[in-house]
Amino acid sequence: MGTTVTKEQNSEAAIAAVENLNSRFSDAGVTSEVVAHKAGKKYDFVRITCNPDQWLAIAKHLRHELGVNHCAMVTGTHFPEGSPERGWEVAYHLHRWPIVNVEPHTMIEYEGEKMKGDEIPMEFEVFIPLPAGDSPAVPSIQDIWEGADWNEKETWDLVGIDFEGHVNMHRVLNPHDSPSGFHPLQKQHKIRYHDFNEMYDDPQGFGRKPVDEGRVK
Repeated sequence: MGTTVTKEQNSEAAIAAVENLNSRFSDAGVTSEVVAHKAGKKYDFVRITCNPDQWLAIAKHLRHELGVNHCAMVTGTHFPEGSPERGWEVAYHLHRWPIVNVEPHTMIEYEGEKMKGDEIPMEFEVFIPLPAGDSPAVPSIQDIWEGADWNEKETWDLVGIDFEGHVNMHRVLNPHDSPSGFHPLQKQHKIRYHDFNEMYDDPQGFGRKPVDEGRVK
């Protein structure tokens, strides 16, 4: 009995997902493509690039039409020297898994080589470039994938990208009394690990020398 899908199954599923997405969204300028991992078994995954206005429609399509049922990661990046169209970027990592909501004391067995269509596991990577400015924002997908809840909080807390419509947004890694507008992974902050003694531009009174000042990082 097989324990995984074949490379051929993986490639066919990735191509089918991209064809589905392109038939629905390519006219709107959304790009979907098959990309291969460079390591391991070099399986294919699906990469999508869209703008924030298109994101909710694409997310709902992924969830309800393509069976994408797991939000593994949300992250953001600040590009202060980027183009006016890409001063920020949000990245999502999503999965389609065949086994969901298993009842206690039960078991579902799949033979990898016999899986077909939307049963075949698949990875989806979504990039959303955001224009330069002081108010980067994308719609929240908290109500589509529960796994996005904490990840959106973390991305807002560290990078400062807002997730519009998120319920109960708050600090999760920085202190709750951090100054408004302070997000340490924005590139204007000078972190002492990059040859600076300041701690995040000293927003909370960390002007004293760190105890590990002389340690090689």
